[in-house]
Amino acid sequence: MTDIPEPEVSPAFTIEDIHRVRAWIHEKRKRMSPEEFRADSRKSAERIYALLDAKKDPKASAEVDRQLKAADDD
Repeated sequence: MTDIPEPEVSPAFTIEDIHRVRAWIHEKRKRMSPEEFRADSRKSAERIYALLDAKKDPKASAEVDRQLKAADDD
């Protein structure tokens, strides 16, 4: 995969932030092979599912935070 730096997002999360994130995702994914694209999509989906599961069980949110941080470090 490519090493395109993730954009900075403001605490207010403005429309400009959304445009920067979308442009970053586009640039990152347009250089991927189909296999890399699927792997990246799966990784994103797993993170979303983990966050949704954590909302159901607040005690699990600390574990999800730890796993997401570990995934970001990869």
